[in-house]
Amino acid sequence: MRILTLAAAACLTCAPVLAQEAAEPPAQVQSQGIEAVIGAQLDAFRGRDVGAAWQYASPMIQRLFGGPGNFGRMVEKGYPMVWDNSSARFVATRTEGGRTYQQVMIQDATGRLHMLEYAMIPEGDSWLIDGVQLLPLPDVGV
Repeated sequence: MRILTLAAAACLTCAPVLAQEAAEPPAQVQSQGIEAVIGAQLDAFRGRDVGAAWQYASPMIQRLFGGPGNFGRMVEKGYPMVWDNSSARFVATRTEGGRTYQQVMIQDATGRLHMLEYAMIPEGDSWLIDGVQLLPLPDVGV
């Protein structure tokens, strides 16, 4: 009985992932929607509207931080280039394991460049941000 219960739980856990992968829109549509979501969150942080920025966070991120205040403090302290962003350029998109990753080059308020990778998950006809990772800047030769 216990094995049957575990098997049923595993099937229920995997079903949403399989459904998401099958329903993914074409890469160009994904990229446009993803860019709009990330851009809107960056605009919200720049305007210090943490409540608006919070709306673009996935349920997992929202559970992790519990509310917009904690989330805003984490971004301000842990990702100052996002908190004080002055511009963003969308670089590359890839899909792996049911998630789509968008690389974004962000310029902070002092003019320094930073490369970040946003993990995105589909939510209805839009996207939510499920995590951000700071990447090393690519080497640029002359």
